[in-house]
Amino acid sequence: MTSLQLLTALMPLLSVFVLLVLLRLPARQAMPLSLLCSVLLAWYVWQMPISQMAAALVEGLLIALTIVWIIFGAILLLKVLQQTGAVEVIKQGFSRVSNDKRVQLIIIAWLFGSFLEGAAGFGTPAAIAAPLLVTLGFSPVAAVVLALIADSCAVSFGAVGTPVLVGLAQGVPELNGNDLQQIALHAISIDIVVASLLPVIMSVMYCRFFATAPSWQAGFAIVPFALLSGLAFTVPAYVVALMLGPEFPSVLGALSGLAIVCGLAKRGILLPAAFEPSSTAAVQYRPQQFGLLRAWLPYLIVALLLVLSRIPELPFKALLQSVSIVWADIFDSAISVTVMPLYLPGSFFVLTALLALLIQRGSVTHLSTALRQSRQMLWPSVVALCAAVPMVRIFLQSGVNYAGLDAMPIALAELAATRLSDIWLLIAPLVGALGSFIAGSATFSNLMFASFQQAMAVDAGLSSQLVLALQMLGANAGNMICVVNVVAAASVVGLSGREGEIIRYTLLPMLYYCLAASLVAWLFFA
Repeated sequence: MTSLQLLTALMPLLSVFVLLVLLRLPARQAMPLSLLCSVLLAWYVWQMPISQMAAALVEGLLIALTIVWIIFGAILLLKVLQQTGAVEVIKQGFSRVSNDKRVQLIIIAWLFGSFLEGAAGFGTPAAIAAPLLVTLGFSPVAAVVLALIADSCAVSFGAVGTPVLVGLAQGVPELNGNDLQQIALHAISIDIVVASLLPVIMSVMYCRFFATAPSWQAGFAIVPFALLSGLAFTVPAYVVALMLGPEFPSVLGALSGLAIVCGLAKRGILLPAAFEPSSTAAVQYRPQQFGLLRAWLPYLIVALLLVLSRIPELPFKALLQSVSIVWADIFDSAISVTVMPLYLPGSFFVLTALLALLIQRGSVTHLSTALRQSRQMLWPSVVALCAAVPMVRIFLQSGVNYAGLDAMPIALAELAATRLSDIWLLIAPLVGALGSFIAGSATFSNLMFASFQQAMAVDAGLSSQLVLALQMLGANAGNMICVVNVVAAASVVGLSGREGEIIRYTLLPMLYYCLAASLVAWLFFA
């Protein structure tokens, strides 16, 4: 690979890092510039046919619009609940569990977010958890950063096991059910050591960087509670993966964790003195307001709908997927795109928002106001996503070219393999993170790199199951800095334009996750 070809393959990464993180341009400016650079280099250096690039652009645009729909639904649901007063009731309810923001952060972002990841995946946890944290008094930046960090470990088994059952299974077709379960067990075993510390990292980051009175001491004071909260998810998730397979570790692990952690918090077990107590205690009920169950019911409904729609054994998944819009062989290329509008999480959000108006006795005025506010918040992210996702698709579809080159991600991975095979346990998670960073999906990262990781394991004399587990964990970590996830979560809380700032905060936790997973694998499994 020549230097210019290497620059071309790295352009989606370099442009995002330089424009978003270093130059601090808003995503609505940085992503169109990145797209332009990527298109020109893909045409001139990689020699992609114009028709192939055009097809990839159209594919990316349609995928971006499905993400926009998910963001719109999440914003609309939040705005409806704000209009009906449900958010105020939820805030008051949290004060009965604990008015300590560190505890609320763990319950909402780590545990409730993990449940949503297990049920639906595809960016929904941060889109729901971040605005909930904002309503509890967290700054928008803190809410997005911490929600993205939390939405990592559970991704291994997100969307009812899709990263394993689709990502790995289709990425390496020769893997059987027992192989997949063993890889999943390797991954969650490493997570018991590595990911159980994420609530600690989140608590310390909140206290040091986002609190009104920054304090390292307050962050470290809650370490015992935060560590137990981490184990309250990862240990039950391991048991579920061992007994039932990869479909439900995140869902059932999160529910177990919620029961354990809420019980401990109510009794004050392992809790230090409250640090910056949440303002929930000051919330006053209005006479016409309703109870806590009715306030939470829309979130419970959307979670239930997501779970029911993702279980293959139930008829709902096939029914919802039967309504699809297909564009095959776009511009006579091999690229096709399928959109299933009823199956998208955004459709469940919109439906639940309408149901919330009925359940909480909202009015047409409430709906009109919520729609207007949602539209205003959504617009900046439309530009960013409609540039970012097509850029990603060009990167991924670059295997068709006149230069006789592999697709850009494979070319980068093979270049790393020729130079770094001796330290592949260290590199494997970073490859997985690269896939998620670019593609915006751990499932797609596993699809793209699983066969390559298996070949590297054989060449390096390593366990294929261990290396594929590290691929999974790296794909989880990449979700913290994935541009698509960052743009989506930022838009829900009105932070469009500050995506680079968010990535600067999540970059180190992402590296911790990858490097710590490698270290644990080397010490205990290699």
